[in-house]
Amino acid sequence: MSYKHQVAEMISAALSKQGVDTLGAEQVRNMLETPPNLAMGDIAFPCFQLAKALRKAPPVIAAELAPLISGTPVREVQAAGPYVNIFLDQQSVAAEVVGTILSAGAAYGSRDIGKGRKVPIDLSSPNIAKPFSMGHLRSTVIGNAIANIMEKHGYQPVRINHLGDWGTQFGKLIVAYRLWGDEAKVKAEPIKELLSLYVRFHEEAENDPSLEDQGREWFKKLEDGDAEALHLWQWFRDESLKEFMKIYDLMNVSFDSTHGEAFYNDKMDRVVAMLEEKGLLTESDGAMVVTLDEYDMPPSLIKKSDGATLYATRDLAAALYRHETYDFAKALYVVGNEQRLHFQQLYKVLEKMGFEWAKEMHHIPFGMMLKDGKKMSTRKGKVVLLEEVLSQAIEDVKKVIEEKNPGLANKEEVARQVGVGAVIFHDLKNYRLNDINFSWEEMLTFEGETGPYVQYTHARACSLLRKGGYVPSAAVSLPQDALDSKEAWAVVTLLNAFPEVIDRAANGFDPSQIGKYVIDLAQAFNKFYANVRILAEEDAVKNARLQLVAAVVTVLKEGLRILGLAAPEEM
Repeated sequence: MSYKHQVAEMISAALSKQGVDTLGAEQVRNMLETPPNLAMGDIAFPCFQLAKALRKAPPVIAAELAPLISGTPVREVQAAGPYVNIFLDQQSVAAEVVGTILSAGAAYGSRDIGKGRKVPIDLSSPNIAKPFSMGHLRSTVIGNAIANIMEKHGYQPVRINHLGDWGTQFGKLIVAYRLWGDEAKVKAEPIKELLSLYVRFHEEAENDPSLEDQGREWFKKLEDGDAEALHLWQWFRDESLKEFMKIYDLMNVSFDSTHGEAFYNDKMDRVVAMLEEKGLLTESDGAMVVTLDEYDMPPSLIKKSDGATLYATRDLAAALYRHETYDFAKALYVVGNEQRLHFQQLYKVLEKMGFEWAKEMHHIPFGMMLKDGKKMSTRKGKVVLLEEVLSQAIEDVKKVIEEKNPGLANKEEVARQVGVGAVIFHDLKNYRLNDINFSWEEMLTFEGETGPYVQYTHARACSLLRKGGYVPSAAVSLPQDALDSKEAWAVVTLLNAFPEVIDRAANGFDPSQIGKYVIDLAQAFNKFYANVRILAEEDAVKNARLQLVAAVVTVLKEGLRILGLAAPEEM
């Protein structure tokens, strides 16, 4: 139990003595605040909400409540106007927090809320035959971090790369390849050449609209199983996946399934039949739709007037398949904010079909990756390739290592970990709904609130442990003056908050909670390092401070891991 929960229970019991039985420990816990500076205590309880029930002014309530609060881990309680300020026994709290972390290791902050149930997560999902751009970075790294957060909460994440491997764009690409393609060029640089063909198709189509008709015809051939169309489609898919895997390997992201849109082609008729059986299909201008008027939403288009099924039909089939395959506790879709209406419609159609589990399906939207303030466009060729960004980041880090630590043993691996980490962290430190403007300078700067700063702090702490000859032990013995500085207490307070940060990140599907947290912890640790003599003390004090350093190493490494970053021990 965290010390905030202990304090909340004490306050709840004290309120009960004053005749307020309506505030349980959990409600009190949610009311607790952190004072703006340590001189005002470690925890503050505001009494405004109690004024009506007790018919007293908040300062009077605080003055009467303060003497009723005592016990471990409280050292002192003061009434300050309408607040009850609580000072903790730093010695006992520090011993408990550090001991808990050293004992639990990487499992610190883990919970068994999910009981091992599966959570399929739809993430990344790039389009076949198009480059893996910076725009795809967001879904990939946000989804991967959320999968790690769910795992930390006791769920079993199922990472699904729902590849965009079907649709009219393949008809267009087949037309472009047959008109202007060169097999040798495609084999040499598949994605680059296929992108160039795709862009050319749209440029030529502006002057020759018949190309759009040809594109639709060839997609129809593909749907009908035409041998040439299928052969080209499969070739484009295989070559694209090979290229994508290089990037995923670089980012250390893996998938449990790469079933894309095409996988559900033979599963959509069943969905249409089920909708018909339940009387949910309505004709509208020759097309078949499910009306959603009762939810103030436009109808969900299930079948076009020419009989072709759509994105919604495919996603309904995918939802049914995933529920039947995984019996999920939740199903998450990490897809851009512009698809919000589509997912709202999807869930409501499933609910109308009688599937209660649709209430556990969540769209996890995110903002756009912009370039010069504008959305990137593959069609117009205005795109920044993720592979180029990652490669450049790695090269930049190599130069820094050669300059500052040329004797580093595993330079190549560390450069990869730090370069890739810089790109991932630049995204995840931001709240996912915010748009991010692509900027080489901001992404690859290794000072301030960046991934390399946190990684370097971790490496510095590891170096301290090596220099101090630290011997791991879960037993914590704190001499009276070992961790009595305000810098040490700031670190302890943050370490104690880690499980709550995990909870907030899980409840809000928000990795930025962890991104901001590891920056705060790294900054607090660096202040501790700069102001407290860690190694030049008697053994008992030195060992106690090294135990705090070891706890920081454990939590920084785990925080970085959850975000998808490595934690090098030397840099």
